[in-house]
Amino acid sequence: MHPDMPTPYEQGNQNQTTTWSDCIAFYEELAQRFPHVLRFEQIGTSDGGIPVHAGVISADGVHDRAQIKAEGRTVFFNNNGIHPGEPEGVDACMAIVRDLCFDPVKLAALGKTVLLFVPLYNVDGALNRANTSRVNQDGPEQFGFRGNSRHLDLNRDFVKCDTLNARIFNQLLTSWDPDVMVDTHTSNGADYPYTMTLIHTQADKLGYGLGPFLRETMLPHIYKEMDAKGWPTCPYVNPVKDTPDDGIAEFLEVPRFSTGFAALHHVIGFMPETHMLKPYKDRYDSMRALLDVTMDFTIQHGEQIKQLRAAAREQAANAKEWTVAWKMDEANPSTFRFKGYAAKRSASLLGNYQRLSYDRSQPWEKDIAYYNSFVPAATVRAPKGYIVPQAWREAIERLQWNGVEMARFDEASTVEAQYYHITSVTSRANAYEGHMYHDDVQLEARIGSFTVQPGDYFIPLKQANARYAVETLEPQGHDSFFRWGFFNSVLEKKETFSDYVFEDLALEMLETEPELKARFEAWKTANPALLSDQDAVLGFIFANGKRHAEPEWRRYPVLSVL
Repeated sequence: MHPDMPTPYEQGNQNQTTTWSDCIAFYEELAQRFPHVLRFEQIGTSDGGIPVHAGVISADGVHDRAQIKAEGRTVFFNNNGIHPGEPEGVDACMAIVRDLCFDPVKLAALGKTVLLFVPLYNVDGALNRANTSRVNQDGPEQFGFRGNSRHLDLNRDFVKCDTLNARIFNQLLTSWDPDVMVDTHTSNGADYPYTMTLIHTQADKLGYGLGPFLRETMLPHIYKEMDAKGWPTCPYVNPVKDTPDDGIAEFLEVPRFSTGFAALHHVIGFMPETHMLKPYKDRYDSMRALLDVTMDFTIQHGEQIKQLRAAAREQAANAKEWTVAWKMDEANPSTFRFKGYAAKRSASLLGNYQRLSYDRSQPWEKDIAYYNSFVPAATVRAPKGYIVPQAWREAIERLQWNGVEMARFDEASTVEAQYYHITSVTSRANAYEGHMYHDDVQLEARIGSFTVQPGDYFIPLKQANARYAVETLEPQGHDSFFRWGFFNSVLEKKETFSDYVFEDLALEMLETEPELKARFEAWKTANPALLSDQDAVLGFIFANGKRHAEPEWRRYPVLSVL
């Protein structure tokens, strides 16, 4: 703690977190006192009308983004307060920035590396303070709420980008292009001795040279240094069954999450998750240590990381095949030396079932299965590029916010391209973060001729941001725009029929369309119970016949130019 400017956390009983107003005032005072060190400014406004800020620290007074990028400097990015009820990073970042301002030795250690930070991302949730929403958490005394002013979880919004916060983040990360990102959190889940657990970009999914570097060099260093600082760290505890005893699985952080989104830009991402049942002071101290360790590593290995990222982008721009979905390799787990507590089962006092508890008086340490290998679940042949009709503004905007290069057609032309016919979609029964998310998508690739209109967009894949384009525009992608419902209108047929008229026309269609007749006979054999349902019978013929086909129905509108 510095005597001149203690943080709100340091001034209290070490069980309190800053308010939004105190946090911003703290940074504004630092920026006024140390303008050569810190630039701090508003970068946008939340959906609730609250300013969102970011800060930049450099050792030599260079804060201009264009100059920093032109000089090829390493950028370390720390995002905090996405869930304001998990505020350790908010408080730790304040102390780190303060120390860099006051301590010339610490500042000089940055070298040419720049610290970019968002002090409190979910500003709406930060203003919604109470002490009850985090049901099982030990402190602090008051804290913010997970949802923003639209009751959305911002750590599910990075790709779908419903919120103004997410739009700001998309543009911030794209324009600054950080090399390493740490997004700070607190975890729910099983009980165990560790205060700090760590989610990182899944190495297989990150791929190229970055994945092996993360797995073989960076992670071992982080675990070793955290242990030396007195904060033994383990992978995020994601049990494959009820308890860690049976093994844990690496978290597949798809692009809706911060680290998965960062991976679309070839950024190494970390999501430290302190343990909810540990005292707030311990969670704060371990978070401060984790931020120090990862930033120090980034400073020391910045040039290597930048080279690996550049190579990854080059390889992606020339890829012949893309993996757009991943699955855990259940047959080939590794092991992790894990410290746990004995799991107990006992009769519940509330109902007729066995409840789980952990006995801290019976600690154990042993090797457990660690499922940290993921293999492709869906791959696509890399097209030359995509054509996105200008009508689909929501998708185009997000591509632009993420720096995807695209060009507009000057005149109408006819192109031959691959398109997807959507054979089936399985969607969630209830809303998920404001959308009816599509869990399963079945597609049939077809070739056709299309008229491209002036103003439609061509997106070449020989570009730095190819990965973002592929994983959002290929419908099978974990968090593709299609899965989030951006193209739902193509799933609806626009015309229908009057049964008493169509009955005769349906017979004529079966006589003149042999393919339809064969499909109808197969359908009848498979669905004998539906033959008494006039709507089902006529509906099948109407939907599968050529006479009244709607070409746009179930046709995914993004075209692949092969």
